[in-house]
Amino acid sequence: RVQLVESGGGSVQAGGSLSLSCKASTDTFTNCDMAWFRQAPGKEREGVAAIDTDGTTSYADSVKGRFTISKDTAENTLYLQMSSLKPEDTAMYFCAADLTGVAPLWRLRKGIEDSQDGYNYWGQGTQVTVSS
Repeated sequence: RVQLVESGGGSVQAGGSLSLSCKASTDTFTNCDMAWFRQAPGKEREGVAAIDTDGTTSYADSVKGRFTISKDTAENTLYLQMSSLKPEDTAMYFCAADLTGVAPLWRLRKGIEDSQDGYNYWGQGTQVTVSS
């Protein structure tokens, strides 16, 4: 079982930066495929960035070049560094984990934006609000 706790959300003006963290309570963090998703009011949850067990990273086109996903296996922590933020980045951001190894396959099949079914553990979310 994996418990995920996000932190670091907040409010920022357009063009600003924020860094999100996700602490995983598991001794199998190195075996987890991890990702960040977001959900804006009235919209479906979408994947924005993923990092697999081998360190391979993937990004949605909407955040490519602006967001960076990384992880610290010694600290069991996943990060999302966000820069050049836009009002359309406003959403609840969720950390997700998969221990079964299917997440990369879902991403190949459905695209990163629609890969939520590939992850079976979720955090409670942290709000990011970007004002214009």
